[in-house]
Amino acid sequence: MTTPALFPPTLREVMLRGRWIGMLVLCLVVAGVFAWLGQWQLGRAIDTDPPAPGATEQVRPLADVVEPGEYLPEPLVGQRVETSGTWVPGDFLVVSTRFNDGVQGYWVTGQLRVAERTSIAVAIGWAPDRETADAAVERLEGDADGSEVAITGRVISDEGPVVPPRAEPDRMDRMSPAMLLSRWHDVEQLDVYRPYLASVMATAGLADIASPAPAEQSPVNWLNIFYAVEWAIFAGFAFYLWYRLAKDAWEREVEDFEDAAASASA
Repeated sequence: MTTPALFPPTLREVMLRGRWIGMLVLCLVVAGVFAWLGQWQLGRAIDTDPPAPGATEQVRPLADVVEPGEYLPEPLVGQRVETSGTWVPGDFLVVSTRFNDGVQGYWVTGQLRVAERTSIAVAIGWAPDRETADAAVERLEGDADGSEVAITGRVISDEGPVVPPRAEPDRMDRMSPAMLLSRWHDVEQLDVYRPYLASVMATAGLADIASPAPAEQSPVNWLNIFYAVEWAIFAGFAFYLWYRLAKDAWEREVEDFEDAAASASA
């Protein structure tokens, strides 16, 4: 016959039981994973090799900055590049809602064939009204005789396509190579650059596109630091959860002991 315990178990005694020691080991494993993830995020938060000041203003060959079909790395957004190619006739298109020094207008764009079956979208220049933009398109079409042209500009990420207004199905309000590609000619098995090129020198009577140097980036990524702190909190919560569960079990045992003692006294 088992002799009833004279006193309820202490919290320490409950925590030292095999069940809760096993739970503690599991929490240690989980917290270790969270700590590793936090350290990984922290390592990504600080750029140990940031671009040198003014690096985006040094003109580089387009092929050295990004490859066709690849996304543009963030440190290279706005990088000045140079390339050459031939304009594809029939692919000079107008993009609306383009601002130049705060004035709304239009961009005239074109498909520049930089290599065999490889093209990049180019914003050639800015126009204050649609009539000027359409006149520039006619002039560019007339000059597109297959001769090679050299372009220097800033390489900028795709703005993403949007659905045009129902009343104006041909209207484009975003500079999106993906959207332009759907309207270009001779695109079968064509490699296209995901970013586009904003020319620094306009032609065909257009105004130069206002494209200032991008702001210098901080070597510290605060979003990744925030994620690292979150993982540290999760690791601490794993231990708190173990403590809370063990304490709840202990409190139930104490209540059961007190209930049994009260029944015995009655």
